[in-house]
Order: sequence, then C-alpha cells, then structure tokens
Amino acid sequence: MELIKVVDLKKQYGEAIVTPVLFGLNFKINAGEFVAIMGPSGSGKSTLMHILGFLDTATSGKYLFAGENVSEFDDDKLARNRNQKVGFVFQAFNLLPRTTVFENVKLPLVYSDIAGEKEKKEKTDTAIKSVNLEHRSDYRTSQLSGGEKQRVAIARALVNDPAVIFADEPTGNLDSKSGSQIMEILEKLNNNGKTIILVTHEHDTARHAKRIIHLKDGRIISDEMVADRKKASDGLFK
Repeated sequence: MELIKVVDLKKQYGEAIVTPVLFGLNFKINAGEFVAIMGPSGSGKSTLMHILGFLDTATSGKYLFAGENVSEFDDDKLARNRNQKVGFVFQAFNLLPRTTVFENVKLPLVYSDIAGEKEKKEKTDTAIKSVNLEHRSDYRTSQLSGGEKQRVAIARALVNDPAVIFADEPTGNLDSKSGSQIMEILEKLNNNGKTIILVTHEHDTARHAKRIIHLKDGRIISDEMVADRKKASDGLFK
C-alpha cells in the first residue's frame, strides 16, 4: 500500500533573497518499507524529512500521505498527523532529563485521544518493553547511557503506534556497539511491519535499510534497493 507519494516537490527559503533547497523531487514509499535518505551535509535530506514528517511544508509540488494532499491540511490537522501518524528519533535524543523513562515515553499520549490512564500505562509499558528497557522504567533519563537514551527515544516514537518512524542520524552520538543495538531495534520494527525512514550521511548506517534514496544538492541522484544489506549484530540483548 502506498503511504507516501512526492510529486515535483520543491522547497526554498527566503523572499528577497531566495535559497533553493529541494528541486523537483519525485518518489513513492510503500507501507512497510525501510528506506534510507542519504546524502552529505547540505544535500537537503533533513529538510525533506521535516516536510515528510509534517514539521515543515513544501514551497510547491505535491505531497500525499495515505492518499491525502498534505498541502491542504490546516495547522490543526498537521499537528494531529505529527502527533498520531509519525514518530521521530533524533540524534540528540531530545529527552526530558529530570523525568523517568516511563514519563518520557508516555509524553506523546498526553496529547492523544486516549483518555484512560490504564490504557496509557499499558501502551507506555509495551513501548518500553519493545526496546528491552523494562528494568530502567523508573530511572531518570539522566542516569542512562547514550544507547539507552536512544532506546527511550525509540519507545517514545512508538507509543502512539505511528504509521511511520523517522530516524534522523539515530546512531550519530553513539559508539559502534550501541549504534548496532539501535539499528537492530529498527530492523526488528521493520520486520514486524513498521515503516522506517532513516536519514543519514553514513553509508554503513544506510545499508541497514532495504532501499536508499541518495540526495545531492537538493536532487535525487539515485534510488535503489540495497543489494549488500548490512545486518545489525545478532543477540545483542541476550
């Protein structure tokens, strides 16, 4: 099923002095895909992710999400989609340091349509379990290692059961072992049917995906399936 469709998408900043960033992009992403958007700094990959994740809007062209034209969304609908349809994992974790793992993961549910505290707790516990951090649920995030913090961020992104998870340089602040753990989690989520869009400038990280869209200077220079896909180490949590 087609989840994302981009047609002649363009983005520029400024009015008196215009800075073009994206130039007429065209691609589709189906539900259940694991796609890496790869490119060097300044290639436009983060701008593209922000548009796809309802954090920014295109200057022109068309972006369809689940068949709906995003350019027709008002601010309220953009906010609802941002909170309910997508989850974000960032390089800097973006956690609240003085609150617990449980409280950080639960946070998106505060703005959801779920009223009951029991259901919120069940969803939060399930998300934490999915990243193997049940034993850290009552820890403050300031007490965690970098790899554990990123696993909390993934759990928080999962708690609303979004249609797609955007991971923006998720291993950028981690050592190689912790980075492999994060990629293993993303692979498992994808194997269970979750759509993953990974933004990275690192070729080894991009190869964990099944498809790579390569940007350079705001244009797609290749869009290919990964022939030599790299798998995260097995048994990291055993």
